[in-house]
Amino acid sequence: GASAGDSSVRRQRAVFELDEGGVGKMQAGFSRTWQIWMDKAAPHTAPRWAATVFIMLAYCLRVYLINGWYIITYGLGIYALNLLIGFLSPATDPETEGPTLPTSKDDEFRPFVRRLPEFKFWYGLTKAFCVAFCMTFFSLFNIPVFWPILLMYFFALFFLTMKRQIKHMIKYKYVPFSFGKAKYKGKEGEGGSRSAE
Repeated sequence: GASAGDSSVRRQRAVFELDEGGVGKMQAGFSRTWQIWMDKAAPHTAPRWAATVFIMLAYCLRVYLINGWYIITYGLGIYALNLLIGFLSPATDPETEGPTLPTSKDDEFRPFVRRLPEFKFWYGLTKAFCVAFCMTFFSLFNIPVFWPILLMYFFALFFLTMKRQIKHMIKYKYVPFSFGKAKYKGKEGEGGSRSAE
């Protein structure tokens, strides 16, 4: 009696492990394929952002046409603002960890390192808009709210957050963008001697 019960438990475990192994392999294969596509997309900044702008416009058009799901849009806006702050902030906070950015012209140059890199910012924003777009197909998420109050509150929150971020940039003298900055090139003689070698 005990050995028959043990063998049925073993068979059930074997079936479960077989199913888990198949699902695990499928999930690992999907994960590898997804990562390959993300790696291929990484250097193509302009097309990635163009696709994201298209997704954003499609979401905005859908919310406008169906006239609802404003609470989802509000949550999406708060999440996007959080991502933007991470994108504009340095990886190490000068308030808590001391100045890591150059404070004088004699100080050593250190490039600006973001707390949230551009690719992760793009990926998080795109994924959020896709999830929000899918949520608009379920009436469960259409919570009735007075949207002008949400809009006003979001703009107030955006203004106060960006004001604080800009003050932080001015206080610690950093600019999170590289366009418009001086670019330094090596001496002409160095490049010629290297190419001759």
